[in-house]
Amino acid sequence: MPRPLFIAATRQHVGKTTVSLALLSGLQKRFGRVGFIKPVGQQHVTIDEGADTAVRVDKDVQLMKEYFSLDHLDYQDMSPVIVPRAYTKAFIDGEVSTVAQEATITQSMERIRSSSGITLCEGTGHVGVGSIIGLSNAEVAKLVGADVVLVANGGTGSAFDELEMNRVMLKECGVRLRGVVLNKVMPDKVDMVRDYVGRVVRERWGVPLLGVVPDLPFLGKATLGDLEKLLEGELIAGQQHRGLHYGTQDLQCVTTAVRRFLRKTDHGQQSKGERRPLFVTHLTRDDVLLGYLAHYKRVRYQTDASGEWDSVKGVSQGEWLGALVLCGGDGEGLQQDNSPMPFLKEIASAYDAPIMLTGIPTIEATNKISKFTAKMHIGDRGRVAAAIAHYERHLDFDMLLNGL
Repeated sequence: MPRPLFIAATRQHVGKTTVSLALLSGLQKRFGRVGFIKPVGQQHVTIDEGADTAVRVDKDVQLMKEYFSLDHLDYQDMSPVIVPRAYTKAFIDGEVSTVAQEATITQSMERIRSSSGITLCEGTGHVGVGSIIGLSNAEVAKLVGADVVLVANGGTGSAFDELEMNRVMLKECGVRLRGVVLNKVMPDKVDMVRDYVGRVVRERWGVPLLGVVPDLPFLGKATLGDLEKLLEGELIAGQQHRGLHYGTQDLQCVTTAVRRFLRKTDHGQQSKGERRPLFVTHLTRDDVLLGYLAHYKRVRYQTDASGEWDSVKGVSQGEWLGALVLCGGDGEGLQQDNSPMPFLKEIASAYDAPIMLTGIPTIEATNKISKFTAKMHIGDRGRVAAAIAHYERHLDFDMLLNGL
């Protein structure tokens, strides 16, 4: 049986889960049944398994099991150890033992491997994460007998520096580095990075560069549904557009007069530049809300007349569809006026315009959105499918599996 593959990263938010998705997809085509386990998880969800039974699992485990239909695996085995708040204190106080943790992981791993042609493990954060409870990624990889694939964000010098720090810890634990994947590389530098970094990791470490993945900005965009959760808000209209994606580059905090706002919006729409602007303003800006609704209606009417609008699927990728976030919490009289006027909400609903209401102040909401890193989840199958299609073709599976 091939040795397990453990996917680790040099730091947070480098695309480890996305690489795991592509690897699992490619391995399914070659092995049929593929096992998946996230030995140590942090952010978890509760899965209802029926008959009054529920289990807590890492959110990435839910994504992998449901998207790839891994029916031969049990949720509990796929996510054996969850580290919620206060877990570290409990470990230090002796309420959780190292032996118990390791036994849980190894037993789950044995059951998964026995029913799978090959097993993929996903780590958490950089290689050293989990060290305080004796379950760093390096220690877990050694525990389950896996080879590690390190994922880093693209470039040459900085990427290699991060890889080197993590490689040293793997070496210290006696874990074999199987190869390296560079992610989010500027498209015009892919060939250069593949050449230079590929030569360095082969000559110095004796490992292959398994893939160089060009950056695809769409994959980093959050859906309105993601932002709804982030801002603890509510879509008061345009709920059918909850699955549309908006990036941080689309973010526009509206503080100007409505005429300038409309002029800029119209220019973006006419030039086909800003196709998915995300406007953020204070909920007392009825003038901005009215201006946005008027522009939205005009654009939709024009699209309807051309026959390009799909009222079921929503606007096509190339059409303009700006969304508006109305914020509260930072003005006077908001206790009495904390929602748009009823007739404006009725207009918004009639137009089906995506408008979100949140109690978070405007500046705070803008900062939260700009710093938010969208994660893959089962509710966004379109982005998951796009990620797999983009990543899988840039990974060398023959080189990965050679010697396993």
